[in-house]
Amino acid sequence: MPHPNPHGLADQITRQLAQLTDHLAQLPAQQANALIARVIDPEHGILGRVTQLVITGSYFAKDQAERGVLPAEVWLALGRAANELHDIGLDLDEQADALAAVSTRLATAAAQPTAAAPLVVRRRR
Repeated sequence: MPHPNPHGLADQITRQLAQLTDHLAQLPAQQANALIARVIDPEHGILGRVTQLVITGSYFAKDQAERGVLPAEVWLALGRAANELHDIGLDLDEQADALAAVSTRLATAAAQPTAAAPLVVRRRR
């Protein structure tokens, strides 16, 4: 059954995503990692749902472009966005286990400082 006001639904979801972002910024590490893992879940997470939304928009834009209502560039741009989001989702899905493991480890381990891992390796000259 279609939502009686899809624009209102989109606005409501946008507000809720902003609230979720604010909450994420304030969560302790364990909860933040678990939330991120949920968000990037390819089947049930927000990223997967947004990807599906863009894919559906691409199908709509293709139909509209074939009818001459929309420029073909709109359909192509939505198709590229859908492909990029899908690829990003695949890349992030590979990291889901690491996020879950860190969340579990943080829940069971005492608060001990850990050594930071270097994110940039510099070449020696």
